[in-house]
Amino acid sequence: MSYLNYVIAAYMVFVVVLLWDFVATRVQIAQLLRATRLRAQRAKPAPTEAADGGRIL
Repeated sequence: MSYLNYVIAAYMVFVVVLLWDFVATRVQIAQLLRATRLRAQRAKPAPTEAADGGRIL
C-alpha cells in the first residue's frame, strides 16, 4: 500500500493555498494603496486663483 498519491495531493493543496494567500494579499495591498491615493487626492485643496488674477506684472 502506497501513500504517494495522498502525499502528492496534500502537497498540491498546500501549494495552492500558499499561492492563493500570496495573491490575495497582493490584491488587498494594491486596493488599499489605490484607496489611500484617491483619498489623498480628494483631500488636496483645489487650486485657487491668485489675488491679482494671476497676471504677471
